[in-house]
Formats: sequence, C-alpha cells, structure tokens
Amino acid sequence: MQKDIDTTIAGVVFKRIETHADERGFFREIIRCGGEDSTIIGQVSHSLVYAGTVKAWHAHKIQTQWNYVLSGLIKVVLYDLRKDSPTYRQKMEFLSGDYQVVHAYGFPPGILHGYRCISGPMHIIYVTSGTYDTGDEVRIPHDDPEINYDWTEGIKIR
Repeated sequence: MQKDIDTTIAGVVFKRIETHADERGFFREIIRCGGEDSTIIGQVSHSLVYAGTVKAWHAHKIQTQWNYVLSGLIKVVLYDLRKDSPTYRQKMEFLSGDYQVVHAYGFPPGILHGYRCISGPMHIIYVTSGTYDTGDEVRIPHDDPEINYDWTEGIKIR
C-alpha cells in the first residue's frame, strides 16, 4: 500500500478518502462543497481507459481540477507550467487507484497532467471548476522533448 504522497509541486492537493464499510458494502465521500476541498463545480466527467494507454499532456488556463480513480491503477505525472510558481518546470509522479491509499487529488490551472493506465480498464472521475471549453485547454504531445518524460520507464503491465 502506498504511503501518503509528498507534494513537490506548489498548489497540488491530496485528500485522503475515508472508506466507511460494513457487510452491505462501503461509502466514500469524494468532494464536499463548502468544505476545505471546496471548489466551484462546473462539470463532473467519467472516463474509461484501457491498460497501457497514455493520456498526456493536458492543462487548463483557468480551471481547477480534482481527480478520483474508481478502479484500475494509473501512474500520474504532473508538470508545473506556471512561470511565476516556485516549482516551475518541476515534475511529480505517483500511483493512483487500486492497492493505494485512497486519495482524491487536485491541482490548479497551469499544471500539465497525464497518466498511463497500468492496470485496467481504469475508471476515473474528473471534477472541474468550469465546463468544457477548448479556449481553456493547453495540449502538449506525450513525447514533448522539453518535458522529456519516458512513459514506459518503470512500468510493468499486468
């Protein structure tokens, strides 16, 4: 089981999710509007991703985003594009999903994010502070030479 994640990029937040289980199943509260993890919710989206798939790089200019992996396992990588940030151009990686401490993770605008599905199919919920808008998007190819990230390193597909 993964230990708590050390945040290396300014503004990235991890919320440990409690599981309330009994003989009937379990309950998990992911986001609490008006709570400490509160954000204006503009859209909630669900995505299914197959094992081996890489989805990268994507960022928002305006929106804040929270992610929660329902099932499956992904290797998440974040990259700080914010020129005024103390962690500008720093990378951060962690696992999210099955067999990990249950977390939701959120990040502010200007953080490139991507992931590789290690075990799937993987189901992920995205909560964004705005609705889908191509004008808010930043997209960079997964193999961008400036970021120089190898999506295959250290990955074993099971």
